Amino acid sequence: MISDNHGEYGSPSTDNRLPSLLALRCFEAAARLENFSRAADELHLTHGAVSRAVRLLEDDLGLALFERRSRRVFLTPEGRSLAQAVRQGLDLMRQGVADLRARARQQRRWVLSCEPTLLMRWLIPRWPGFQARHPGLELHLVAGGGPFSFASGIDLAIRRDDFAWPAGSHVEPLFAERIGPVCRPDQQSAWFRHSKRGAALHAKAPALHTRTRPGAWQDWAEASGQPLPPASGQSFEHFYFSLQAAVAGLGVAIGPWHLVQDDIANGLLVAPLGFVDDGSQYCLLSPGPLQAGSVQADLLAWLRAMALTSP
Repeated sequence: MISDNHGEYGSPSTDNRLPSLLALRCFEAAARLENFSRAADELHLTHGAVSRAVRLLEDDLGLALFERRSRRVFLTPEGRSLAQAVRQGLDLMRQGVADLRARARQQRRWVLSCEPTLLMRWLIPRWPGFQARHPGLELHLVAGGGPFSFASGIDLAIRRDDFAWPAGSHVEPLFAERIGPVCRPDQQSAWFRHSKRGAALHAKAPALHTRTRPGAWQDWAEASGQPLPPASGQSFEHFYFSLQAAVAGLGVAIGPWHLVQDDIANGLLVAPLGFVDDGSQYCLLSPGPLQAGSVQADLLAWLRAMALTSP
């Protein structure tokens, strides 16, 4: 026995069934373009596939949707009515999909790679301000210096322009690198001398070096016109360690302004000779141009605002 729930063929319940989505897409394109060949090109199908899909839709509905005259087609009144309904339905689906994709982009986990010392001493202390602007965004900060690849899972990178960028990278300048000798305040009088010509580094001041930027003192001497201190002195594995050594009173380190400005503001370091441009700059790198209104574009604007403070 057949249940009443199945109904009879041709009853109102069976009239609610939808034709295939492919047939409706073929019909909508053909109706909008009034040309089966152009519709086929748009949908990456053959002319015959579009024609068969429309014919099957007409057979299913029991109505002619097009008038076929020679090589041209024209919508019938029934075709125009269906075309409007299908177009509205597809527009709603497109909008729904676009909204979901936008939400997914906002919720996905972005990866920002930043040079370790800049990340530790400048970006992380300011990062709560950016998080407050995007409370639902998960942007993962990772330490990394030098060459990298966007194919390795990095979405954005902050790097100093002292190496070749990845091919095809979009580059947005952030701030110029300004460097100067820094030391602990209570060591300033012993390691810097003052005369009518101004302040200068004492020849016997213990210079702190780092293996990750071995040319830092040379860069400063060339940019400032000051004599290069003796090459002897303690050397540390990472730039961050040399700055911490200066805070500890072990000697004088070359300190980029953005990496030492918080310590200077807090009275942990002083820069008796100020800071000079060394000719390099930090940049935000991305696989392509940043879209206006995107999280990445807002990050760029925020980074530039944070970098405005100057010595």
